[in-house]
Parts: sequence; C-alpha cells; structure tokens
Amino acid sequence: MVSSPGNDTNFQDIRYILIGIPGLEDSHTWISIPICLMYFTAIIGNSFLIFLIITERCLHEPMYLFLSMLALADILLSTTTAPKMLSIFWFHYGAISFGSCVAQMFFIHCIFAAESAILLAMAFDRYVAICYPLRYTTILTPSVIGKIGVAAVVRGFLICFPFIFLVYRLTYCGQNIIRHSYCEHMGIARLACDDIKINIIYGLTIALVSTGLDVLLIIISYSLILHAVFNIPSWSARLKALNTCGSHICVILMFYTPAFFSFFAHRFGGHTIPRHIHILVANLYVVVPPMLNPIIYGVKTKQIQDRAIQVFSATRTCC
Repeated sequence: MVSSPGNDTNFQDIRYILIGIPGLEDSHTWISIPICLMYFTAIIGNSFLIFLIITERCLHEPMYLFLSMLALADILLSTTTAPKMLSIFWFHYGAISFGSCVAQMFFIHCIFAAESAILLAMAFDRYVAICYPLRYTTILTPSVIGKIGVAAVVRGFLICFPFIFLVYRLTYCGQNIIRHSYCEHMGIARLACDDIKINIIYGLTIALVSTGLDVLLIIISYSLILHAVFNIPSWSARLKALNTCGSHICVILMFYTPAFFSFFAHRFGGHTIPRHIHILVANLYVVVPPMLNPIIYGVKTKQIQDRAIQVFSATRTCC
C-alpha cells in the first residue's frame, strides 16, 4: 500500500513496510537461520554473564560491573531489532506503524550511544587499574560506577531524543517502503519530500561529537596505558597487564568497525557500496557483537571461567 502523494499526507495513518535486505529477498530464510542462532546465543550468553557477576562476590569489581552494563546493553540492542528482522525473514511481515518505527529508531540510537559510553568507561577502568593500581578501588567506588552508568543512559537519551522531533517535523508524501530490516534515522528521513539537510547535519554532528569523541578518548586512554606498560621492567608483568586489556580491545573493534562502516556507507557510499551489503552488515552488527562479547570475556577472563565451571559443576552434581 502506497498513499497518493501530497503534502497533506497524514503519516501517522500510514503502515510502513520494512522489506528486509534489498536484492536478497530469496535468501531471507537462509539468512535468518544464523541470525536467529546468534540472537539466542547473545541473549543466553549475556544473561548468564550478568547472572555470574551478580551472584559471585569476587566479581563485584569495577571491570565486571561495567561488563554487566555492556551485557545488558547488548541484550537490549539485539532484542530491539532481531525479532522484527526475523518476522520479516520468516513471515514476510514488515508492516510497522510510524510511531513504532520512530520508537525503534530512538531505542537503537540511544542504546548505541549508551554502549559507546560504557566502552569508554571500561577503557578508563583499565587506565586506572594499570596506571594507578593502588588507588583503583578508591577512584572507582560502587557509587562512582553507578553514576557513570546513569550518565551513559542519560547522555544517550539527551542526544537521541531530538531525532524524534527531526523526523516528526518532516512532511511525508506517501512513500512507505523502507529498504532496511529495521528503522533508523536516515532511513525514515529519506522517505520525506522535505529538505533533510538538518537531519543529515545533526546525525553527522552526533556521530562526531559523541561517538567520535568516545573513540578519541579510548585511543588516548590506551596510549597512556601502553606508555605505562612499557615502563614496567618485567616482561611477564607487561604481558599480564596487556592481557587484561585484550578482551576490551577486541570488543571495541567489533563494536565500532561495523558501526562506522554502516554509518558512512548510508550517507556517502550509496553509489559505491551495494545496498544489500550495507543492510547485511547492519543486520549482523546488532547480533554478532552481542553474541561474541560474553564469549570473548569468558575465554580470556579466568575469574569468569572459574565461576562458570563452578555453576555447571554444581548443576551436574544436582542432577
């Protein structure tokens, strides 16, 4: 259903259609299988990680508290997007109201911004742990960690809330086909018959000022960490210090690399990057990092490994 063009179109009455991955419609069923498996793995893995951190007193340290925040953000990000994606792939049900589409857009961008802030907080945690080990627990107290978590959520809300007004102010001419698997800011804005320069400028500004600043501060943190590590005389102590950062670096690369690819491809790569590649990467982005994050930390963090073994050993004993 496409409404007839006109400036008086009541966009709130239009049912918008998400078509999934343009050009790969015949492969939707096959694409849905790994996405479904990754989604459920992400939910189970992150939920189990949160359970371990909450129930094990020795994991009530700043690094693990930040990790539990990251796990919760991963659950929310994948759950905001994956169920609708799967309904498109399995049942060809891409219909969504304008209000629901805007709500999904807001939560996706807000969770992304909050997760970026949490990754910055985790980089700061590693900086304090390596550069000021004797003051670690006095600097990162539970109260400070709680305030950082609240600040991450509030910042995400404040910088993403204007997106709602930016899409509601536009005049829509009746186009209702969204060539994506979920709703995001520019995907909605491009349906308008108004000038969307303000939307583009605000989106770029937010990307540079918030996410770009987070990346810059993370790079600065790790530069200071490397400087401190290579001043340690013992090679074994250097390797131990670097090993504590390995998991976080892997998570950072998984989070920002596809995010920036998707962001810039959507705005500047329309003629050079095939549309289906862009959308496929965007789909994988919301399930692959959430799936891999608990696995990476589980494999590289001995305390989490030990606690997980205890839980499964106790379960087998009870059986």
